[in-house]
Amino acid sequence: MTTRPILITDAAPYGEARQDVLLAGGTIRAMGREAAEEAERLDDLRRIDGAGCLLLPGLVDMHTHLREPGREDAETVETGSRAAARGGFTAVHAMANSSPTADTAGVVEQVHRLGLESGWTEVYPVGAVTRGLRGEELAELGAMADSAAAVRMFSDDGMCVHDPVLMRRALEYVKSFGGLVAQHAQEPRLTDGAQMNEGSVSAVLGLPGWPAVAEEAIIARDVLLAEHVGSRLHVCHVSTRGSVDIIRWAKRRGVDVTAEVTPHHLLLTDELVRSYDPVYKVNPPLRTDADVRALREGLAEGTLDVVGTDHAPHPVEAKECEWSTAAMGMTGLETALSVLQHTMIDTGMMDWRRLAEVTSERPAQICGHPHQGRPIDVGEPAHLVLVDPTARRPVDPALHASKGRNSPFAGMELRGEVRATLLSGHPVVVDGALETSLTGRTAAA
Repeated sequence: MTTRPILITDAAPYGEARQDVLLAGGTIRAMGREAAEEAERLDDLRRIDGAGCLLLPGLVDMHTHLREPGREDAETVETGSRAAARGGFTAVHAMANSSPTADTAGVVEQVHRLGLESGWTEVYPVGAVTRGLRGEELAELGAMADSAAAVRMFSDDGMCVHDPVLMRRALEYVKSFGGLVAQHAQEPRLTDGAQMNEGSVSAVLGLPGWPAVAEEAIIARDVLLAEHVGSRLHVCHVSTRGSVDIIRWAKRRGVDVTAEVTPHHLLLTDELVRSYDPVYKVNPPLRTDADVRALREGLAEGTLDVVGTDHAPHPVEAKECEWSTAAMGMTGLETALSVLQHTMIDTGMMDWRRLAEVTSERPAQICGHPHQGRPIDVGEPAHLVLVDPTARRPVDPALHASKGRNSPFAGMELRGEVRATLLSGHPVVVDGALETSLTGRTAAA
């Protein structure tokens, strides 16, 4: 679509000095007084009121479950992309645990094409490390890398690549083309039948426990493998204090490892499981308050590099059932910014510029997307999100664009609301509502 020039008025980039920002041709054309002056000479100009709002680079999610192909009852590339746009994301990475698994060039190209057709956000397929996520033999890593989707990130997320020999081979293989293995750290023999975090709460409830060491043992093994091979490792959804310590040690040692934390692990604890509400059932499980504090500190100091939503929508029947049979996972795209404001900004552990690093700039760098996560400056791509940090309202999953209603934050009153999301200077969300995608789709389509 051809997009009219846009003037965002009186916004505060990174929460700093307020100024006008002019967008044209997919880039930031001018800022400050120059933006206002140039806008006066333009006839076909659209204005977006940024008063009281701050402007951030569009968010980049390294960890999104879009479910398509095969689980369109839970989510589709279209609905998940809409949810991402509503949450301020201009790029997401679609995990491989679809049905069929994204373990061939054909499947990742299908996801890539669906993302292009949708046009609400950029969609990057993540390829599986092993065929069918079974952990028995490597998937078609080279073919997926050479495909039209140009896959560079590979993960069996939902399952752990538990065989050390296979993990070593994967790290060696992706090194040849600058790829990245993202590990779901979970030793399966230590978590067989596990239902929640192993600790005092699981003992009281009588639910099989999921020990922290099951995560930490895999991370310790894999950072040593990555060091031995000289390859890049990314650790998905870190959830324990011990994991933070191991990653901190590995970075000091010079290992090329990056790590992510989810919004829900920054806020929620295993105490919530006392309700037996399956909305709190997730993999890895909610941990203790001490773990939450360590995760926040790890993110603030840079041991944890990025925030990944691990957006995992499920049909209603998969969550509104007995705890033992309920699916694991939570939605997160449309609440991520509010939760981060609550846990990191309002607590004084981060400022908005630092938050932009962990939600946009750093994930774009790790995944190799030079046009995403760029600074808000003249000549840079206009992937932007306008946020009202003072808006406050209860989380209502019924109003979300995602098909999933399994939000653990339902009913919580959180500050921060996405007012506008701009993809290549095109307003896909304005005043909190979906408008049109880059390909001309509307929310009603």
